[in-house]
Amino acid sequence: MKFRKYDILILREEKVTIMLLGIIVVLAILALFVISNYNGLVQARNKVRDQFSQIDVQLKKRADLIPNLVETVKGYAKHEEGTLENVIKARNTYLTADSVDAKVEASSEMSSAISKLFALAESYPDLKANTNFLDLQNQLKEIEDKIGYARQFYNDAVLMYNNKTEMFPSSIIASLFNFKTEKFFEASEEDRKNVEVKF
Repeated sequence: MKFRKYDILILREEKVTIMLLGIIVVLAILALFVISNYNGLVQARNKVRDQFSQIDVQLKKRADLIPNLVETVKGYAKHEEGTLENVIKARNTYLTADSVDAKVEASSEMSSAISKLFALAESYPDLKANTNFLDLQNQLKEIEDKIGYARQFYNDAVLMYNNKTEMFPSSIIASLFNFKTEKFFEASEEDRKNVEVKF
């Protein structure tokens, strides 16, 4: 069977068309892969930011209670000014913190200062019986519980996000678009210390 030049040209054009379609399909699949992974990374990063904002809301509530707590304690423990000043200082440090790391550190300082304030209250039986103090103490306990849950959800979101940024193949997209891993919300050194029980 003899092919004419015209038939050979048609066969070549069909091969070129098939190759072009193959290239287009491969490029479309690659584009979908990049878009899907990029969107997944953005969604995971936004979840981390949302979860940290939940912690931030509870920490702000706790900071808002501190002035009332300090005023209540002031009336009973006038010569304990150093402890009260440290609580206010820790609160102000938190309120002026402008980054996640600074807020985490300030939150730890605030927790430590509040713990010392409650330890101080043990020395004043009248203060421990004061209804305002007890109410503020209960509110702080509820907020601390909410902070604990919010930290857990935040760390879960960070784990998922970090997995996406570090695991293949989404790690390729993460490095191309400069997605960085996030830090976990960890306990401070003060929180890790053994609790002293004195009788």
